[in-house]
Order: sequence, then C-alpha cells, then structure tokens
Amino acid sequence: MHVLFLTHYFPPEVNAPATRTYEHAVRWVRAGHRVTVVTCNPNCPTGVLYPGYRNRLRPQREIVDGIEVIRVWTYLAPNAGTVRRTLNYLSYMVSASLAALGVNRPDVVVATSPQFFCGWAGVIVSRLRRLPFVLEVRDIWPESIETVGAIRFRPVLRFLQYLERRMYLAADHIVTVGEGYKRKILEKVDIADRISVIPNGVDLEKFRPRPPDPALRAKWQGDGKFVCAYVGTIGLAHGLDVVLDAAELLRRQGRDDVVFWLVGEGARKAELQAEAQRRGLDGRVVFTGGLPKEEMPRVLASADACLVHLRKTELFETVIPSKIFEMMAMGRPIIMGVRGDALRIVEESGAGVAMEPEDPKSLLGCVEKVRNAPWGEEHTEKVRDFLMRYYSRDVLAGRFLELLVRVAGRVPDKSKCGSYEGELTLAGGPR
Repeated sequence: MHVLFLTHYFPPEVNAPATRTYEHAVRWVRAGHRVTVVTCNPNCPTGVLYPGYRNRLRPQREIVDGIEVIRVWTYLAPNAGTVRRTLNYLSYMVSASLAALGVNRPDVVVATSPQFFCGWAGVIVSRLRRLPFVLEVRDIWPESIETVGAIRFRPVLRFLQYLERRMYLAADHIVTVGEGYKRKILEKVDIADRISVIPNGVDLEKFRPRPPDPALRAKWQGDGKFVCAYVGTIGLAHGLDVVLDAAELLRRQGRDDVVFWLVGEGARKAELQAEAQRRGLDGRVVFTGGLPKEEMPRVLASADACLVHLRKTELFETVIPSKIFEMMAMGRPIIMGVRGDALRIVEESGAGVAMEPEDPKSLLGCVEKVRNAPWGEEHTEKVRDFLMRYYSRDVLAGRFLELLVRVAGRVPDKSKCGSYEGELTLAGGPR
C-alpha cells in the first residue's frame, strides 16, 4: 500500500505532530508499505529555516529512514502573529496540494492537523485524485485559536466553523488522539460510524530511564537544586507565567533551592524571558532555547520533575499533551497542570501529581510533594508497564496501519500491522 501523508510539520522539527507522523510512517515503511510525506522545509517555531534547507518554489525531495519526503515552498513565519501564520498555512495548502497531485499512484491520502488548512489540502487532493481520505485531528480548530485570543472577529470564526464541519464531512474516516476530541467532533457532525481514537504514545526503546547528566545540570544552574523542567512549545496556550510567579514566590521567601527550566521556543518565549529578567529571576528560571529531539532523553533524565501545563479553560480539558508519555517512559514524576483526559492518564498510571492550572502556590506545593515522595525503580517499572499496555508506539502505529488498509480497501496482512494480537480496538487506552 502507498500512503500519501500531508503534514505541516516533520523532523527535524521536534513538535508533537512531527514526532507522531515520523514514528508512525517509519513503522509502516518497515512493515513493507510505501509512505510519501508532503511537508514544509523545517522552520518551526521561529520561522527561520533549519541549516541545510532552502525554501524553493521547486519541491525538494529526500529519503528519511525509508520515508519519501517532499518539501514544498511556504511563506515562512514564526509561531506568532495571526496574519503571517495564516499566510504560512494557506501557502502550504496550495503548495502541498500541487505537489501531491504529482505523487505516483497512492492508495490513500492522510492529512493531519494542526494546522487546519492542511486538512483542506487533504480534501482537495482526495477529490481531484479520487482517493479515500483519512483526516487526523490533533487540535479542534477554530475553537483553540478562539480560546487563546488569536482571532476574535465573529464573522471569521463562523466561516472557519463552516469550513471545519465541511472538512469533517468530506473525510472517509477521522482519527483523533483522544476521546475528548472525539466528543467535540460528534457535537458538530453526526459521523459516529467513521471516527476512531488512536492516541499518542511513546517509543519505549528511545525513552527509558537513565542517569542525570551532571554537566547539563551545572550548565543550566541545577547543581544542588531541585530541577522542575517544562519541555515544549512556549506558546499562548501554555500559561507559563505561572512558572515566573512561582519563582518569584520562592525569591520572596529567600529560597534558592529550586530552579525551573523552560526548554523550547515559541510565541511567548521572548516576552517571558524579558519579564523574568525584569523581576530578577536569573538563576531561578532558565530559558534553554530549543533542542533537537535526540537531546530530549538527556534533558528529561536530568530533571527531578517535569511540568505539563495549559491555561485553565474547558477546551484544553480534551487535550492530551504527547510529551507526558515520554516523561512517563523516562521515569520522571509529572506535575500536571492540565485537567481532563490527560490528568486521568497520569493519575491512573501513578505517574505524577495534579496542580491547579495557573496557580503558582499549587505548583510549589506539588514541587514539595514530588520532592518528598519515594520514586524508585519499582514505581517507574509500573508506569512503563502501563505504557506498554496502552501507549506503545509500535502497537498504535499498527492500529493506524490496519485502519488505513481498511479505508483503502486493501486486505491487511496482520503480520505486518504491528505487534498486537486479537481484534483491533480503535479507542486505545483506558477509559
């Protein structure tokens, strides 16, 4: 089978959609299938091209671990500013649609969000080429951009909501990453017979417990201190003012035994960095910048706890940040500042403690809980067993592959659909 996969993000970018797409696609290739990915030249989140890449009108081709990758021209923009980002998204939709028309004999088209217009590229290509279309929904647009205040003009939001419903109806099948997303979609369109949940997961071989790196802890001012690390996008949705507020509370108490690492880039990094400097939080909050994906195990292993946080809003209760699975696999306690589906996973697995989102006192209380709680090898193995049962990337890639085989009308070779047995369960994970 030949899978044509449209995605705005792909390695060497290190965000969740890039990782999920790569880790599924590489397993499908190993199973004997052909995968062609149409994506941008890597530039997220700064809008600056990664070294070695050029943003040309003529698509550029490369092979990444057996995956055929076509990189198309886009209007480059940082992960901030509504107008420029919209131009970036629309330019990808046009360029990706044109490039996909020239891909030789695919059997099925998959498009993943974010971003929203990537899904519409999938609609266009599937209609023009008369191919079955699977839409992967990793974010509920336009609700999420309305929630963070990126767009407030009601006529524009209503038009985007119309496009959203049309996109859902155009798909032959929809895959979401959580039950909360599935519920949201079914509130908008009646397609219960063609929507499945295949959650995010983790490569348990890449992410496994290891000793901390003393040199890294010293470099980022963690020597002799409790290190609480936030790893990921520093964006509008993440509410990371709470970290600065918590660090300031410690400063007022005369304490310097805790340091917060903010590892990543994003729309609010410069603003938060300037604010931390203004408050005199040097050495208490360390902005490390973005790092390659292969550095993440070293970073996570060197932290004493990991913070996962989103702003306190009902919509974000449906979000399951994929980073939690990597933190769990590394044996790192999680301070969970996200309510809803993600918190249930952390609580059921025993992988961490819950804080009240956007509450610095609650964050500091959780730091003390983790600091004083035993977290040995036996506990870590229980958490990893939980991941193996429900969130192994090998198993989830196999489930997705079998779904694509069915949608494409092919007869599956179950020996190549992933290391799982028995009837396919598309919901995935505990209820």
